[in-house]
Amino acid sequence: MINKPPINVQDGFFYQLRKDNTLVDVVLLSERTRLGRIKRFDKYALVLDVDGREEMIYKHAIASVSPAVVARPAAPPPVPAPAS
Repeated sequence: MINKPPINVQDGFFYQLRKDNTLVDVVLLSERTRLGRIKRFDKYALVLDVDGREEMIYKHAIASVSPAVVARPAAPPPVPAPAS
């Protein structure tokens, strides 16, 4: 039997978000939300770039991490065709 290392879902998820420079929402257990980009992470913490400042957040304080939903401006209304 081949010994495979356990799959670490966190590492793959954080790596992809960092590689793609994705804006993420980090919700803390205190219900505070931090919006930024993941710069680094390890077994215990992640470093988030928030408005040009780096913040270290311990993983045990995180409730959830998800790609941020960026609101897009509404499309302009269609222009009516000229009457003939």
